[in-house]
Amino acid sequence: MKTPTAITLHAKSRVLEVAFADSAVFRLPFELMRVCSPSAEVQGHGPGQETLQTGKRDVTIVSLEPVGHYALKPTFSDGHESGLFTWEYLYELGANQDALWARYEQRLAEAGVSRDAPMPARVSGGGSCGV
Repeated sequence: MKTPTAITLHAKSRVLEVAFADSAVFRLPFELMRVCSPSAEVQGHGPGQETLQTGKRDVTIVSLEPVGHYALKPTFSDGHESGLFTWEYLYELGANQDALWARYEQRLAEAGVSRDAPMPARVSGGGSCGV
């Protein structure tokens, strides 16, 4: 199991820095965390139920709560607070960050929407980050 040794919230640069016992250190942009939230609101309850997230470039984390000894629960400035980011999921986000950004940009292009577009009522299909 991947276990963090340090977690630092950099509010000004909008990055969560997570260091792990294996010496890996990841700087996770808040926007990436928000658009790849493991919540049902973003991921849905099964394949094809994902919601593509837009308009999250300037999102911040307003609070960060530990959940037991296995996860963090961020509250984002847009009100989203239902995703539990396990240590394993944070590690996967960090290790796969470039591929996740590329996948997100591809999904935006396929949906014909801008990263900065306001969130519509519902944009389905391919919002998942695939982690």
